[in-house]
Amino acid sequence: MSAAALKTETKDIVIDEVLPHAPETVWKVLTNAQLIARWLMKPTGFEAVEGTAFTFQTTPGGNWDGVIHCRVLEVVAGRRLVYAWKGGHERNTGYGAPLDTVVTWSLTPVEAGTRIQLIHAGFVMPRNESAYSVMSGGWKKVVRQLDEISGESS
Repeated sequence: MSAAALKTETKDIVIDEVLPHAPETVWKVLTNAQLIARWLMKPTGFEAVEGTAFTFQTTPGGNWDGVIHCRVLEVVAGRRLVYAWKGGHERNTGYGAPLDTVVTWSLTPVEAGTRIQLIHAGFVMPRNESAYSVMSGGWKKVVRQLDEISGESS
């Protein structure tokens, strides 16, 4: 097999915005299961504790049951939350194709509030092209909703 055939192209979704809320408020909205259900999806089994496995349920498609399997990989209270995000089925192409990615939320206090950076990394192309394009727009909406919920919670 050639080196080119072994090299897989991956893409990351990156969103970087400043929200007009205190870092403690944004952290609470990012790590409270009841609040996560309001801006993303209802998590089952989520706790902001390294090693915790949890799931999200989304719309099934093809051979995929719609379950997103996650595991908390890193927690730095008030600053950073990282979790694995896996789903899909090997027999699916397009929607529901196998996905093995990592979501990283980073919070930095700034004068105007909190700089929030979301990186959803590891979309394998072309297999994850559908998920990448849908989620690129989806995460922008999610961050807007997170901003709204943070405004209610401050």
